[in-house]
Amino acid sequence: MNDASAPVQLPVTSAEIERLLPHRYPFLLVDRVVEFEKDKRVLAYKNVSYNEPFFNGHFPGHQVMPGVLVVEALAQAGGLLTQLSRDPGAGDGQTFYLVKVDNAKFSRMVVPGDRLELDVELRRRIRNMAQYVGVARVDGEQVACAEILCAAATKD
Repeated sequence: MNDASAPVQLPVTSAEIERLLPHRYPFLLVDRVVEFEKDKRVLAYKNVSYNEPFFNGHFPGHQVMPGVLVVEALAQAGGLLTQLSRDPGAGDGQTFYLVKVDNAKFSRMVVPGDRLELDVELRRRIRNMAQYVGVARVDGEQVACAEILCAAATKD
């Protein structure tokens, strides 16, 4: 029996994240959810490894995680916030797509060995769209932030 009011069990691990998001390696950029407030906020982690495929070309000899992937990781954390907030009995008829990024700022490079903290708040939900505000940190220091808009599309 599935209790619709059952709280989310933390931490949410990679197996559960794969159940909730359509992304897969090498593009799944969230490893764990450690804090969650339904319809409000999520804190997730991305462990940045030297083995990441993008480090082969960005930049050889001075590896830096591309800023667009930091923003994508924030968007994926927002998707987890939305999915974890859904009623467990609601079925899964929607996939959210990134449609707009505003006010993205990058203040520090993310390098191998960093644990990227993805702190995302739901600003508002209107019809089939969700607007998030995300801050990425490493060791408590902000490395990037952005406002992200995602829209749902019904699966065929």
